[in-house]
Amino acid sequence: MMPTDVGAGRRFTPQLLMGLFVIAIGVLFTLDNFGIARARSYLQYWPLGLIAIGAVKLSQCRAAGGVLTALVMMSAGIWILLQQLGLVDVNVWQLWPVLLVAIGGSMVWRGLYPGADRQRSSDTNATVSAVAVLAGVNRGNNSRTFRGGDLTAVMGGCEIDLRQAAIDGEAVLDVFAMWGGIEIKVPEDWTVVGQVTPILGGFDDKTRPVLGAASHRLVIRGFAIMGGIEVKN
Repeated sequence: MMPTDVGAGRRFTPQLLMGLFVIAIGVLFTLDNFGIARARSYLQYWPLGLIAIGAVKLSQCRAAGGVLTALVMMSAGIWILLQQLGLVDVNVWQLWPVLLVAIGGSMVWRGLYPGADRQRSSDTNATVSAVAVLAGVNRGNNSRTFRGGDLTAVMGGCEIDLRQAAIDGEAVLDVFAMWGGIEIKVPEDWTVVGQVTPILGGFDDKTRPVLGAASHRLVIRGFAIMGGIEVKN
């Protein structure tokens, strides 16, 4: 699914949302320094940013794993916001078993409907989806019409090998790493376009530049929050 349109020729992406969020915080602290507004009075609403990021990610999900991550982010943001406003007394960290329920539900869904996560394509392996929560995922893909997918690592790691795959034009890979890491291996003739926003984390493109016009482009977009994302040949 493509990002939401916000105007002619413009796309609403998670990077745009995060940029606006950072600008708002900067403006708020500037006003606080001049005694115009109190930053602490507004910082309690920071979970709205988590909710918004989850909503944008949900609108771009290609598979159940991405939907699960987006729903968890939105639910955590809503609960933390309610706690900040004093409307609930239960700490969000006491609800971590609900995450296990959600992961189990996702596994049951994939077992009952094994084709539900696949894009409509003659190549059923055209996308890749992986979620690593307190664990590790090691996966490969050899599709000749690779179109992208989504990778999520939360206190875990994802290793994806795409060196046997091929792109016909451009593919988009949505990534999210939080207290975890994602490693992506790509073929020599792919051009990698990094659109990852690092927040106390990092994005490292170690691929070798492709000579000539780029006919195979892999766009990697998303966030690295206190985590790392690495791409290499």
